[in-house]
Amino acid sequence: MKFLELAKNRYSVRSFEPKKVESEKLDLILEAGRIAPTASNRQPQRILVIESEKGLDMIKECTRYHFNAPVILIVCYDQSISWKRPMDGDDAGIVDASIVTTHMMLQTAELGLGSTWVAHFNPEKVRELFKLENHIEPVALLPIGYLASNSQPNPRHYERQDIKETVFYNSF
Repeated sequence: MKFLELAKNRYSVRSFEPKKVESEKLDLILEAGRIAPTASNRQPQRILVIESEKGLDMIKECTRYHFNAPVILIVCYDQSISWKRPMDGDDAGIVDASIVTTHMMLQTAELGLGSTWVAHFNPEKVRELFKLENHIEPVALLPIGYLASNSQPNPRHYERQDIKETVFYNSF
């Protein structure tokens, strides 16, 4: 599948089959995240793979947006090694974790699986329940699994602004 076709066809899946994701597929998804570009190649991403019933129940204490996925990735970054912009100290870790998450979402779609980016979660609860060290910052939850037979894109998924509304050329 061509990249733009893949990017246009993937959508946020909110209904999963209970079927377990094979370790070979999960390994490919994690590899896509591992090779994602990060600021100054610091690679601050830290990903927790949650597959056990106990772990998935713990996720349910952190968010209602778990969609009963059979695997959820907690995408974090390590603040102690993430690149900081010298001019203002802005931490690129959130951007790095976002790029990593996007790579994993696209790899998930290519494998015929579904995912959705979840930002609506309690980061302190995640930190507490999963015993994250203070310098590990949770950014996103990524539920992954096989699409339920009734899964379909949100009606707004295909609504896009005209490119003239979002892209501007320098006129200097």
